Amino acid sequence: MAPGRPPSRRPPGASGPGRAPRPVGRSPGLEEPEDRSLRSRPPASSLKRLEEEEREWARRTTSVHAGLRLSVMGVIILGLFSAIIFRLWSLQVLHSSQALRSVTTLTTRQVVVTPPRGLIEARGGQVIVSDKVEPVVTLNRQVASIHPAVIGRLSIALGVPVSQIKADLANTQTSIYQPAPIEVGVPASQVVYLAEHRSLFPGVTISDIAERQYPYKDLAAQTLGYLGQISPGQLKVLENQGYLPGDLIGQSGIEAEYERYLRGSPGVRNLLVNNYGQPVGTKSIRPAKPGDEVVLNMDLALEETAQSYLAQEMRTLQSTGYPGATSGSVVVMDPQNGAVLAMVSLPSYNPQWWVGGISEQHYRYLTSQSASDPLLNRAIQGEYTPGSTFKLATATAALRTGLITPYTYINDPGSFTIPNCTGSCTFIDAGPGGCYCNVTKAIAISDDVFFYTMGFDFFVQQKKYGPTPIQQAAAQYGFGRQPGIDLPPGSANTGQVDSPQLRKYLHRLAPKAYPYTYYGPGDALETAFGQGETLVSPLQLAEAYSTFANGGTRYAPRLAAEIISPSGKVVKRIRPKVLGHVPLSPVDHAAMLHGFEDEVLTPGGTAYQDYVGLHYPYAQMPIAGKTGTSNISATNPNLTDSLYVAFGPVSHPIYCIAAVIPRAGYGAGAAAPVVFRIFEWLIHHPLPKLRPAAPQGAG
Repeated sequence: MAPGRPPSRRPPGASGPGRAPRPVGRSPGLEEPEDRSLRSRPPASSLKRLEEEEREWARRTTSVHAGLRLSVMGVIILGLFSAIIFRLWSLQVLHSSQALRSVTTLTTRQVVVTPPRGLIEARGGQVIVSDKVEPVVTLNRQVASIHPAVIGRLSIALGVPVSQIKADLANTQTSIYQPAPIEVGVPASQVVYLAEHRSLFPGVTISDIAERQYPYKDLAAQTLGYLGQISPGQLKVLENQGYLPGDLIGQSGIEAEYERYLRGSPGVRNLLVNNYGQPVGTKSIRPAKPGDEVVLNMDLALEETAQSYLAQEMRTLQSTGYPGATSGSVVVMDPQNGAVLAMVSLPSYNPQWWVGGISEQHYRYLTSQSASDPLLNRAIQGEYTPGSTFKLATATAALRTGLITPYTYINDPGSFTIPNCTGSCTFIDAGPGGCYCNVTKAIAISDDVFFYTMGFDFFVQQKKYGPTPIQQAAAQYGFGRQPGIDLPPGSANTGQVDSPQLRKYLHRLAPKAYPYTYYGPGDALETAFGQGETLVSPLQLAEAYSTFANGGTRYAPRLAAEIISPSGKVVKRIRPKVLGHVPLSPVDHAAMLHGFEDEVLTPGGTAYQDYVGLHYPYAQMPIAGKTGTSNISATNPNLTDSLYVAFGPVSHPIYCIAAVIPRAGYGAGAAAPVVFRIFEWLIHHPLPKLRPAAPQGAG
C-alpha cells in the first residue's frame, strides 16, 4: 500500500464503478516464464516432519478401519448366536409339545397279527390237526446291531449257529418292526437261563407262538396236507386278500382246499417307533379272528384200523415172495352220499416235519423214495390197470344196449380166438375155464372168455351199438373222469379208458412210447376185461361201485362234512353233490348184483376162499364185491397188481371199500383180505354220527 493513502473498504478483488473485475490467477493465453530461482524452498526439517505426520495419519486411519470391521463382525456373530439360542429355546420351551406330537405321528407303523389257525377234526370230534402254543425266542434287530456280541452269546445258549441267527435277522419276509424269531419250542431250561441272565442278552425276548400239530403223526398225512411259506406265485394271486411275504399257507390236502376258512382274519397292531426304529409302545390293536374248524367225514378209528390192516398185509406179502409190495391204498366211502370215511395211502410221513421248516434229512427221505414216494396220495393219484374190477362197466354196457340179457349164456372152452386173424389171436382165460356162463356167473367166477366175447361183439357190430359203448358206461361210473373230490385242482388223477381216441392222443403226446394209433379187435377184447391202456385210481373204484350199489347215482366224494366257527355255529355244511346217473333196469341190476354176491358166497367165486379162510361173519354184514388182477407182466407174477372192491350191507349199502396193493399178486390173495378185515371191524364198531352242531349260521 502507498504511504499516505487511506485503506480501501472494498473487499479484495472487488471493482470500483466503471471498472471490470480484476482476474484472479493467470490470464488465459498468457504463459509465465518458469523461473525456479524465483521459488522459495521449504527447509529439509519441514519436509521430514510432514512425512512423519503423513505416516501417522495413515496409521491412525488404518487402525480406525480395522476396529470398525471388527465391531461389525462382532455384531453379526452376536446376532447369529442370539438367533440360534432363541430357536433352541423356541423348540424346547414354546413348541416342545407340538414337536413331540409331530415325531410320534410320523413314526406309527402297522404290524400284521397272525390269527390262530382253525382246527381239523374227525367226525367223532377228535382233533387231528391243532395249533400248539410253543415258546419262541426272538431278537430285536436294532438292539442286535448296537450290541452285536449278543448274537454269539445267544448262539451258545440255544445251540443255534451264528450264521443261522444272522440269516434270521436279515430275513426280509418278517416285519422289521417285530423281533426276529430265532428258535421255536425251546426247552424250559433254556427259557429259565435266558430269563435269569437278561443283562447278557439285550434285545432277547421270549413269547408264545401257535404252530401246527399233528397228534396222530402219519395218519391220513396226504389227505390232511401241510403248510408252507407262501410262494411268489401264490402271493401274486392272494395279496389282495391280505397275505404277506413269509405267511404260512396250506400247500396240499385239506389244509389247502379249506385255506380260506382255516386261516381266519389277521389283526393289526399299530406300533409307535422312535427315531432309532425301536418300538416304544402300542397305539392301537385290532385283534385277529381265529380260523374256523373243518369237520371231516373221516372216522378216526376206522382210518387207524384200515392203515393198520394194510400195513400188516404189506409186511406179510414182502416176507412171502412179494418184495415189491411196498405201497398200497384203501378208500372207504358211504355209497348213499359220497362221504369219504377213510382214505389211506402207504408209505406215509409225519406232517410235523414241515412245521418250522423241514430238515434236510426229512426232505431227502420224502424226495428220494421214487418207487414209493410218501408224498404221493395213492388213493387219488395212484393209477393202476383195473383188471376184472372193470367188468362192472362192460357188463353194464352189454345189458343196457341189449347185446346180452341176464339169460344169455356163452360157452367158455378156456380161450378165445379172434376169427380171421393173423399173429397173436388167441386170448387165454386166467381162470379154470370150461364154463357155460350167463352174466351172473361170469361176474362171480370172473370168467374172461365171457367178457372177451362181449368186447369182440361190440367191435364187429359198431354200426348197431356205436364205436364206444363200453367207454360210455365207464365214463358214467367215473372212470377216466375227475372224481370231484373236495381237494385242490389237480390233486386227483382222472385215469383213462382205452379207446381209439385215446390211442391217437397218446401217440401225439409221446410218439416214441406209443408208435401206433391202431385200435383193433384185440384191443377191444383187452378193454372189455380191464387191460390195455385203461388206468383207474382206488378212489375211482370206490366211486364206481358205490354208484352201482346205491342204484345208479354217482356222488362226488366228500372229505369235509361242515365248517364250524370258533363260537360253535355251523358256517357251512358240505352237502352231497350228484355228478350223474347210470341208467340200468332193475332186472339187469339184479343180475349183476347176484354175481357180485356169489363172488363171495359160492364155491368158485373169486373171493370165496377169503370168506371161508377168514371166517367172515357174513350174516352180520352181507357184502358183495369184485376181485381184480392186472397183468403187468405175463411172465412174472410178482409184477401183478392186486385189487379188490366190495360194498355192504347188500340190501342197503352204507360202506364201499376199495383196496389196491401193487406188485402183490392176485386180487383175492392180497387186497381182498384187507377189505374183509375192515368190514369185520365195522360190524363191531359202527361209525358214530357227526357230532351235534349249533344252529346253522351263514353259508
